[in-house]
Parts: sequence; structure tokens; C-alpha cells
Amino acid sequence: MTLFPAVLIGGPPHAGKSVLAYSLTQALRRQGVEHYVLRAYPDGEGDWSNEAEPATVRAIRIKGQGTPEWIARICRDIRHRHLPLIVDVGGRPTPWQEAVFDHCTHAILLTPDEASHRQWREMIMRHGVIILADLRSALGEPGRVDEEQPILRGTISDLHRGTLACGPAFEALVQRLAQLFDYPPAQLRQEHLENAPVETVVELDRLKRTLHIGGDPTTWEPASLPQVIDYLPAGVPLGLYGRGPNWLYAALALLAYPGELYQFDVRLGWVTPAPVKLGQPASDAPLQVTVRPAAEYTYLECTLPRHYIDYLEAADLSVPPVPWERGLVLSGKLPHWLLSGLALAYRRVHWLAVYQPQIGGAVVIHSSSGSPAWGEVLTCPHSSPLGELTVPGEAYTTLPPSS
Repeated sequence: MTLFPAVLIGGPPHAGKSVLAYSLTQALRRQGVEHYVLRAYPDGEGDWSNEAEPATVRAIRIKGQGTPEWIARICRDIRHRHLPLIVDVGGRPTPWQEAVFDHCTHAILLTPDEASHRQWREMIMRHGVIILADLRSALGEPGRVDEEQPILRGTISDLHRGTLACGPAFEALVQRLAQLFDYPPAQLRQEHLENAPVETVVELDRLKRTLHIGGDPTTWEPASLPQVIDYLPAGVPLGLYGRGPNWLYAALALLAYPGELYQFDVRLGWVTPAPVKLGQPASDAPLQVTVRPAAEYTYLECTLPRHYIDYLEAADLSVPPVPWERGLVLSGKLPHWLLSGLALAYRRVHWLAVYQPQIGGAVVIHSSSGSPAWGEVLTCPHSSPLGELTVPGEAYTTLPPSS
């Protein structure tokens, strides 16, 4: 397989790296440029941290340390990449954590002052990474381009969480990455699909067009889930390819059962859901679960103590049994293949929902009685770490579709 570019974004804490990474991936998606953003540091952030309410982000954001095990696995994932990568390396890498740099091909520097610029430039140069852009992060200043070749230099201003970057330097950077990541989508798709281990492969962007579901090709509304379930075959092996929310992957794993769901993971290639078993997890297991009973449902808060879980570790995972006659809400920052495995392990519950912080609620992906209905968004008291979603006298309430 072609060794795709891996572009790291480097700079000190609070320079706006996560906002820049989010803004870049949104702009590249709009242009149809295939890529993936890899957060190479266990801070619990992702697209959701720029899309959810700021109070929710502050409450559930995880700050962690990049252990040697974490760094080794991130380096492996970058080496085995299946798409061009944008890599957010965190703001304070130690010398041994800089091993991530050795597996990147290019770098974007984002620094607010001369001291941090000098420090980060020295780090990048030590590892021989090609500097693609050298940008200053500023507040309250006009953005500008100072130099375009050979290195893009300029200023990007006001990289606040919850906003999108803009300005001439940002637009020039988007075009620079679009050129670097210029692999024909058809070529990438063909290469990935030819290796699919199943005959029927569902390409999510094409599925949206087939079902005349509007909006961004990579954005799915929970209200469209019943339409998807009615259209796709049930109980047969399926392959799932493309960007989609966690609840959609989990719902289609249930639809395919007892057939396998094969999902394309840009780190691993084609994988099946983790074979999670029911039982009490060991105290040192890589997946820990906190059970929070409510009046008519159970809320499961899933965490990864080491902030990373290897696919091979999942073969021995156990999760606690819950009452089947009640509803169940699954919550946690987990890989799609692990969340799908959890959904299959708990497939016998009365109804099953997956919490998604972007929409501030849990999407129903299975219901044995039709109430609540597939695709409904429920706000559950335990699903808000701030305790702000409690509905007096009710176990859950239905939210309107997100905009």
C-alpha cells in the first residue's frame, strides 16, 4: 500500500491546535479530500469537543498522560495508515513521546510567541520532518499570509473552541493539504473495498444519496435511522465503509446479527466488533464500566484507564450483566469496533441507546417494543455529567432532531 502523508500539528498548549485540526478536517471534507485526524495524545478530545456545548466539553474532557504503551501503539497506527493523516501531537511532548514525530512526513507549526516557536521548530528539525507551514496563532489580529513558498508563513487569528478557523493563511493551508492529500477518491475506495472480507459492502456516503437523505455527506441525523434499517438486509454479513457516527455503526452491527459486521477502521483496516462477554471485568482490565441505575433504564459509563485499547486486547473483555427488561444507555469515548461489540453484548435489553455529546442525548438504536422508537434522541439524567438534563418524574424525554 502507498505510504500516505502524515502531517503533524505542533505547538504549545492553548495555541489552538485542536481547533485548527477540526477546522482543517471540516474544510477538507467539504472538498471531498479523504483523510483522517488522529489525536496522538490522550486528552479525550475529538470532533465532539468542537461541536458539543462548552460546559459539556469541560465536564467530560479527559486529561491524561501519553504512556510508553500509548505512544508505541500510536506510532504503529501511523506506520500502518490507510489514509492521509493529520496528527495532533499534544502541547508538551517529552523526549520519549517525540517518537511520534519519526513516523510523520510533514509538520504544521502553530505557535503564539518566539520562545514557543523556537522550541517547537527545534523539536521538528531534530526528527527531520518537512515543515509544510509555519504559522503564528494570535488573538484579535487580522489573519494574513506573509510567504507562500517554500514554507507557508502567516498568522491565523482567534482559534477559539467552538468556532472554525478562517482567513487567508487558513485557506492557503487547506489548499496546501488538499494538494498533498491528492489521491483520487476512487483509487482509495477501490483499494479499500477490494480488501473487504464480505460480499455486501455498504458505502455510507452512497447510502445517503440512495435514500435521498440530505445534508453533509458525512453527517447523519438520528431521525434517518429507521429509513436505513428498513432499506438494508437484516441478519446477513455486512461491510460498512465511510464516516458515520458511533450510534450508526452500533445499530448496523445489531441489524447484521447473527451475521458479522465488518467495518473499515483507518488504523486497522477491516475489523469486526469486539467479542465482548458478560461478566465482571477485572480491576486492571483495559475497559472499565460504571453502572448507574435509573428508574426505568441503566446507564453504563465506559472508560479506558490507559486512554487506548488495542484491538487484540478486546478478545478477553468482560462487561457486567444488566436487567434485560429495562432500557440501557451506553456512554464513553470508544472506538467504533468496541462500541459495536458492546451493543451486541447487550442486544437483549428492552431498548438500547448510545450517548453522543454533540447532540446532548442518547440515540435509540434498538427497541423491542417500539417505545422509545429507533432513532429517537433521549435526554437521560445520567448522560449529562453536569446533572442538567434531569426531567422530574420521568425516566427519559424525547428531544427534537438536532440541527
